[in-house]
Amino acid sequence: MISTYEDYRTMPGSLALEEMRTLHREIKEEAGRDVDALELYKELLAAAVKYSESRASWPLWDREKKLAEDSVRTSRHNKVIDCFNRLARYLKSRGKPPHSVTCSGKRRSASVILHAILSLQKA
Repeated sequence: MISTYEDYRTMPGSLALEEMRTLHREIKEEAGRDVDALELYKELLAAAVKYSESRASWPLWDREKKLAEDSVRTSRHNKVIDCFNRLARYLKSRGKPPHSVTCSGKRRSASVILHAILSLQKA
């Protein structure tokens, strides 16, 4: 199966490209030049890259490979969420509004966060 952006948009909690841009811009603005926030963002980005490797490979793997790699993929997914939550808590502790973290109060999955972060690194 070849997935498309339109397929992605049918997923619960998916974001339109403009929503991704907004989320990324808000995180960038809230982190500003805060060294600790930028380090947490760097950790989030590193975790997102590792998770994206698993997600990108998933449709290419046969059933056996998926079974063998599932716990690694899940662990990487959880790491992205953990890094995202750590950044959110840090920004909140610094009085930053939490809207970028929850995107208007809606919890987002790791794959949605990945799209927002990885797709927009050069934005």
